[in-house]
Amino acid sequence: MRFNFKKNLIILSITQTIIVIASLFFHHNISLIHYIDISFYIAAGLILLSLLLYTIHSGFYDVISKSFNLAFSRGRDKRRFEEVPGLSELISIDEKPFLLHGLINGLLMAAALIAYYL
Repeated sequence: MRFNFKKNLIILSITQTIIVIASLFFHHNISLIHYIDISFYIAAGLILLSLLLYTIHSGFYDVISKSFNLAFSRGRDKRRFEEVPGLSELISIDEKPFLLHGLINGLLMAAALIAYYL
């Protein structure tokens, strides 16, 4: 993965805009505490998504996905267990950008939290 500063800055500004819009939508105003609440959910969601993708890429769910695929296609095709592709082969989304943007949004949330308590 090549580090592209402009692309990462655009994605960060989009997530920050989503946080401000969500604050206006759910709380009808923009305040520091509402920014902290919503940015926590966004950052946690991005980090959890990156961790899920990491476990999928590690092959943890391959046997389960192969078993379900083989069980639900029984009777239609005569395949062997080794011929069924694993979940790690099917999902090719990179988890590093989600982790990066989750950590950056988490750091911005932590800075807002420090500013709130000072």
